[in-house]
Amino acid sequence: MTEARVRRWRRSLRRPLVAVAGAALVLGALAAPSASAEPADDVRINEVVTTGDVNDSIELFNKSTATVDVSGWILKDDQNSSKYKIASGTTLAPGGFRAFDVHSAFGLGSDDQARLYFADGTTLVDSFSWSQHSNPSWSRCPDGTGSFHQAALTLGAANACGGSGQGTSPVAWPGSGTVSTADASNVFGEDLSGLYQEGGVLWAAQNSGKLWRLVSNGSGGWQPDAASGWSTGKPLHFPNGSGTPDDEAVTVTGSGSPAGVYVATERDGDKSGTSRLSVLRYDVSGTTTSLTAAKEWNLTAELPSVDANSGFEGLTWVPDSALTAAGFTDASTGAAYSPGSYGSHTGGVFFVGVEGTGMVYGYVLQDSGAFTRVAAFSTGMAGLMELQWEPQASHLWAVCDDTCSGQHRTFALSSGSFTLAAVYNRPSGMSNYNNEGFSVAPATECSGGAKPVYWSDDSNDGGHALRKGSISC
Repeated sequence: MTEARVRRWRRSLRRPLVAVAGAALVLGALAAPSASAEPADDVRINEVVTTGDVNDSIELFNKSTATVDVSGWILKDDQNSSKYKIASGTTLAPGGFRAFDVHSAFGLGSDDQARLYFADGTTLVDSFSWSQHSNPSWSRCPDGTGSFHQAALTLGAANACGGSGQGTSPVAWPGSGTVSTADASNVFGEDLSGLYQEGGVLWAAQNSGKLWRLVSNGSGGWQPDAASGWSTGKPLHFPNGSGTPDDEAVTVTGSGSPAGVYVATERDGDKSGTSRLSVLRYDVSGTTTSLTAAKEWNLTAELPSVDANSGFEGLTWVPDSALTAAGFTDASTGAAYSPGSYGSHTGGVFFVGVEGTGMVYGYVLQDSGAFTRVAAFSTGMAGLMELQWEPQASHLWAVCDDTCSGQHRTFALSSGSFTLAAVYNRPSGMSNYNNEGFSVAPATECSGGAKPVYWSDDSNDGGHALRKGSISC
């Protein structure tokens, strides 16, 4: 995030009521082609968020075995004059979740109610009342049938019924506690964010709108590449050559996919008050001094609205082969992931992490510009800053900054979805820095049972933005 030390405000009072406007945000499992009118008992209010970065959101869940058409159904708070009409053509697949951002119609207060009605506006389908704000979410456990509890925010995905900690206690860092600087003094300054190591190159995204190509400095650290115009990093632009992407994360796809580096941005720095949750592809093979995106996948409308400074912070790519080998389930179909069902798409799935919610979403990004969400799960981290797929261990790293004392979590594929495997404290030799980037060296760098890892410090503490540690191979 650009303002490294700025923290989001939390609203404690309900917004004034305004006229219904805007369409529902579509989340969770995608709907089947046809739908039927099901009994009211099949659709339930499943999650309610009243405060934080995605406040005034209500999630519905279809617990039946048939798709339900909810077009025209009405959401209300505790006042009958408050009405949010669900858009025409909106359906809920069996076991599907859909979240609706209702703030344009009404606010959800600390002592309030969420009610769901048929399109006639008078036949009540389901309701939930509370007497204090969500912290961060009021979640029904189990989904669709249980009672409501305070839990981690999981809009568009199964509720975290184990609680925000997800049932795993932190353990010591899985490597040496020793951490050292990995850059020269004051090379990057503030705002260095996402990292990704590709062999002998470390890519670094700086959220002031710049991409760095780093090479070995000969002492176990990194320095800017002096060739091809990379010595001071390259400014980035959106596909039309305008704007300043607030790039927060960077990744590279496997060999054989279209050449390029992929960057996740949370907004246009030239319009800093507006979210723009996008993945951008850049051709980095030339010698130009700035880079214009060859492709943009704008996912903003797909996701719960967040503060413009609390959007995409993590990005990583997982090859199709790893997903199919582990029996990954495609959330858009409820069946085993079948890469052949999609057009040309770089041979893998991109996973993006949202800072303000701690949610991770998996997308197939097709070369045509189309995209399909195939996964959604909560990390349980209030301050998700980085995602990294580690092929050697076949798990996904999720990294938090100083908001949660530099905690790291790993997620492994189990029964078709990503589940929490371990929670690690930061290395004992590293202060509680505002780390926004994390990268794991490839297996080829394993030596003596350990391999390097790197962090980028958004605050440039002590004049250094890069630090080096290790983990067990």
